[in-house]
Amino acid sequence: MDVVKSLVSAVRNGLAGLADPEKATAMRAYMKSEMPFLGVQKPARAALLKSVFAHHLLPDEVTFSTAVLTLWREAEFREERYAATDLSGHRAYAHLQDTGLLGLYEEMIVTGAWWDHVDELAIRRVGPILRAEPETVAPLMLTWAYDEDRWRRRTSVICQIGAKAATDTDLLTRAVEANLDDRDFFLRKGIGWALREYAKTEPDWVRAFVAAHPALSPLSRREALKHLGG
Repeated sequence: MDVVKSLVSAVRNGLAGLADPEKATAMRAYMKSEMPFLGVQKPARAALLKSVFAHHLLPDEVTFSTAVLTLWREAEFREERYAATDLSGHRAYAHLQDTGLLGLYEEMIVTGAWWDHVDELAIRRVGPILRAEPETVAPLMLTWAYDEDRWRRRTSVICQIGAKAATDTDLLTRAVEANLDDRDFFLRKGIGWALREYAKTEPDWVRAFVAAHPALSPLSRREALKHLGG
């Protein structure tokens, strides 16, 4: 696992070298984060990670998963968790993206427990696996739609954002309906977001859905109809 240690060290050392304590304070306050920030903004982080990932290629799924989880679990700063998420979606490992990684992503979603972590994982990791293997992932998303953890529930609602014509409307309907009565802001916002995005593909479907679901919260309804004149 020397290759994992080498990559993790390069990420940590690189981020530490870019640290900006003044920015760190503001970033932590904005994200309401218990975990401290180093103060490395996204453009600088992206440039660093592009170089690190290119020079520390991981040979297989075991080292890939280990590197992602090491960065995630041992993170002392939030940017290290961002790096774990970025590594999980790196194009060099696109061929590894299948249901075997859902446990990894579930851990990151539940322990990340905030929109900056969850949304990327839901839409850009879980979503593509759902579209590739719907017979396995759709039932899991339906289970998540009723889960006690709000971030699993949000994932079930928003995981199809960007799917366009490939959207499973039955899954979307059932995930939204499972959470209609929940007063959580992130769920209500997520429902509206998911419907708004699908409205770009099927506006009439979304109008009909909103009309048929008067229990939608005002926030969800407003977001869903944002670009539909309603």
